Amino acid sequence: MGRCYGQLSLEERVEIYRLHAGGISQNQIAAALGRAVSTISRELKRNSKPTKGWAGGYEPVRAQQLAERRRRWDCRFKLARQPDLRNRVGKSLAMGHSPEQIAGRLALEQGRVIISHESIYRFIYHRTAQKDYWYRLLPRHKKMRGRRRRGGSSASLIKQRRSITERPAEVDGRQAPGHWEADFMMFSRSGQGLMVLHERQSRFSLLHRPVDRKAIPTARAIARQLGKLPPAMRQTISFDNGNEFAEHHRLHNILGVQTFFCDPHSPWQKGGVENSIGRLRRWLPRKTDLNLLAAADLRRYVQRLNDTPRKCLDFKTPAEAFSELKSTVALQT
Repeated sequence: MGRCYGQLSLEERVEIYRLHAGGISQNQIAAALGRAVSTISRELKRNSKPTKGWAGGYEPVRAQQLAERRRRWDCRFKLARQPDLRNRVGKSLAMGHSPEQIAGRLALEQGRVIISHESIYRFIYHRTAQKDYWYRLLPRHKKMRGRRRRGGSSASLIKQRRSITERPAEVDGRQAPGHWEADFMMFSRSGQGLMVLHERQSRFSLLHRPVDRKAIPTARAIARQLGKLPPAMRQTISFDNGNEFAEHHRLHNILGVQTFFCDPHSPWQKGGVENSIGRLRRWLPRKTDLNLLAAADLRRYVQRLNDTPRKCLDFKTPAEAFSELKSTVALQT
């Protein structure tokens, strides 16, 4: 008998129950029904689990009801019901577009909301799409959705720390140049990371590979990167509470830059650099071995990032916006 690949029928579930109760192995049941062994194993495993109202064990009628309920649940998703839309979203994800960008572009093209980005995320993380590994098309390749457990914060160990709430109000509106965010982009191999600097108004990013993440070398590396710019283009910089930024006061002493720190466990308060890191992950996934990359490779990736048109910049690139800011500042001095 050839293998079947459709949904199990009630008759097949009754036969699975009869053979399984008679001590027949899963391999023999699969052969008798013309099904894959994995199908039989999955059927018995997921429909035999005990619940509050069920003592456990396989029962064919109950298994059929659970399967029908799962199919009805899957059909709640617009992407499950509309294959053309699903294909469009899948192709856009493969091109590196985020769910928000996909939803926004569809709305722009059609003149109305076709699907929300949240609906795309829910579908991606539902088991319907998990088997197709759609999550791998997301910038950060997360298999499961949800926040990480919070550990302790080192904020209290950072001397001369100023909260981000003390930062000038003009910084929040992104209306003035020279306000930066910084963070480390970490990789799977121990000790490997890249320092990313992000200018808030232009969305321009700088990338640097440090020797290590110690506080003093980190401060010196930031000072070298920002020291090439005129004072008006390096007014403030915001960090998280990592120990690598503990020598932040050196930046004020060397460059006159004001430094501020996010609240503990609040990375969204420096969302610009977090966004840049997420975009860089498309070309530099966490499993990348930086030892295999040349400096020219890193320059090419950050240039690609800075040469991408951004809707928030009226489709100018960050490189263009940053160049304009520098020209404007030069004329004012």
